[in-house]
Amino acid sequence: MAENVTRLDLAAVAQWLRGRVPGVREIRSAEKFPGGQSNPTFLLNTDGPQLVLRRKPPGKLLKSAHAVDREFRVQKALQDTGVPVSRVYALCQDPAVIGSDFYVMDYVAGRSFNLPSLPEQGSGERWAILNEMGRVLAAIHDVDILEAGLADYGPSGNYYRRQIDRWTHQYRTSQTDEIPEMEALITWLDGNIPDDDGQRGLVHGDFRIDNLLFHRSEPRCLAVLDWELSTIGHPYADLAAVLMQWSMPAGNEGRGLRGLDRAALGLPSDQQVVDDYCARRGLGGIDNLGFYVAFTFFRMAGILQGVKKRALDGNASNPERARRVGGYVPRYAAGGLRAAGLG
Repeated sequence: MAENVTRLDLAAVAQWLRGRVPGVREIRSAEKFPGGQSNPTFLLNTDGPQLVLRRKPPGKLLKSAHAVDREFRVQKALQDTGVPVSRVYALCQDPAVIGSDFYVMDYVAGRSFNLPSLPEQGSGERWAILNEMGRVLAAIHDVDILEAGLADYGPSGNYYRRQIDRWTHQYRTSQTDEIPEMEALITWLDGNIPDDDGQRGLVHGDFRIDNLLFHRSEPRCLAVLDWELSTIGHPYADLAAVLMQWSMPAGNEGRGLRGLDRAALGLPSDQQVVDDYCARRGLGGIDNLGFYVAFTFFRMAGILQGVKKRALDGNASNPERARRVGGYVPRYAAGGLRAAGLG
């Protein structure tokens, strides 16, 4: 039977925290955050500051998945940059404490938005929040990786070649069904990788509105969350991931903007997002955008297939939702084919 991912040994964690987080000697309670499918995340109420603990899930895991050590490293490196992140304190890689790696960081009190349509905001506020989202994305890509100590955070060479190989392997490892759309998308991507244009910088890997925390009364981002898929690579993948998400149907399931009158709602068009991004980074434009969007559909399909496999194996952080979203793999693969001009 799989270990219960919703519970923590608070005494063991408290003992480990002593001396590592100033002012903390005991944990009074812990509450698991409901969102997320990858690394279970807990709010710790201590006798000092409120903290957040992110851990690897227990059980057999795909190689290189659930890399909380990488999350810890990149957030520590970004503490004094223009990218807003939570302050991290310590990383535990001793399985004797709670059975898997974890790290601890400050709890950031802010607003979280689940939908990019921002239905509870006015049109002016929507525009300001999404404009701030674009500013933060450009700030991530403008990080000086040498100065931040992240030059070795990812291999050199063609990022897309590396990522397509990696996610094809991850998909094959967790594959449960034959999906023709996924096979066609893998084949097209493999044969259409752009030449390396020399852009090499920090990429988040899962940049979207629900991975940002905003000030409670201002359209200002306080922290970028969920750095598990971050690496050194090509920045257009992050931008394309935003466009990919927004191309999905609006509402709680698709969590996109398709079907909405963006101008009337104060939401930018895809072209405005691309133009603003290019202006912030001093770029003349982006060629071959369809490839980058197709790639992000493929990668999301691979991620969701892993979520589905964890649900079947009993290791999902949120089993009911994991089984549901795992069924979206064909939908994302078909979206990738449309972005490639094949659907």
